[in-house]
Amino acid sequence: MVVCEFEPLEKECRAQGYQLICGVDEAGRGPIAGDVYAAAVILGDTYDLPNLNDSKKCSAKQRDVLEKLIKEQAAAWSVALATVEEIEQINILRASLLAMKRAVEALRPPADYALVDGNFLPALQIPGKAAVKGDARIASVAAASILAKTARDRAMAALEEEYPGYGFAQHKGYGTKAHYEALQKLEPCAIHRMSFIHI
Repeated sequence: MVVCEFEPLEKECRAQGYQLICGVDEAGRGPIAGDVYAAAVILGDTYDLPNLNDSKKCSAKQRDVLEKLIKEQAAAWSVALATVEEIEQINILRASLLAMKRAVEALRPPADYALVDGNFLPALQIPGKAAVKGDARIASVAAASILAKTARDRAMAALEEEYPGYGFAQHKGYGTKAHYEALQKLEPCAIHRMSFIHI
């Protein structure tokens, strides 16, 4: 695995007077089923998170190890979501930003600055910066990507029992061939995003 070289953006924010800088990321914008999750993480000045990287570049086993370490070492962390109903009502981008806002607002102690993955900032009560590919550039955002991904994957696997036959434990709601084949047999269920499905 390639070791991620993080940019010193958190240190630059501290130099500007901010003390509690959180990284923010989401998981689950692309799937055709399930809620969208977001996480916010405040890392201290020192931490030991081997192989920390964008969650998409980590194996499931690496993500599980990192999740435990992040939760143990972070100054604060939180995970939040926006529901399938909210995704359908306000669209996936706004729902993702809503989940991010909820994650940031749940931090204790609260953050005073946010570094957010992507092109857009949620409507926060604190200043922040949107950072394209922030999950591969900023340590706290990478940590948030890990927590959002592991939380969502765990939730989707649990839904396999409630909605058997769709394969949620395997594809986590993404529009794979197997998922669409299941949809042809079973039709959509309550956690499918109907505006995402093309049958």
